[in-house]
Amino acid sequence: MTDEPLYAKWGFTDSEWGLLVGLPQAVLTAASAASQDGARKTRAENEAGLDKISEARASASGLVVEIAQEALVSAGDPELGEDPPVIEPADPIGYARDVLVRAKEVSAVLAAKATPADAETYKHWLVEIADTVVGAASTGGVLGIGGEAVTDRERNFRDNLAQALT
Repeated sequence: MTDEPLYAKWGFTDSEWGLLVGLPQAVLTAASAASQDGARKTRAENEAGLDKISEARASASGLVVEIAQEALVSAGDPELGEDPPVIEPADPIGYARDVLVRAKEVSAVLAAKATPADAETYKHWLVEIADTVVGAASTGGVLGIGGEAVTDRERNFRDNLAQALT
């Protein structure tokens, strides 16, 4: 019996596994930071994104299940009542660019080491996280009335993410 790390069982290096596990939370953060919303709306976006990460534990992809479980260890598990971290990058545009670069790296890693089904499920999941976050709270308006459901900046981030993963 060996104490082989989980990532090695899937054929990934430690750094590749870290990239795969860290990207869902990074996508959540970048999508939330795409438009300045205020504390209440940012918290709603973070909670919705974390719920989407949590839901992946029921995925048909064993790889996505394992990644979601590991991601929730550091992000906080909503099923355990843990509060999600609210990360607000100092440079949201730069942060989003970095996330898109990491998404391209992940796409290459998955193409080389994952089954096509696992790769597509993971990439689709990332876009779903972004879509869930940007749709969780409207931006603008007064007292919750009016505003845009999804701003151009949020839509652009989501679309650029989908492009980076192809």
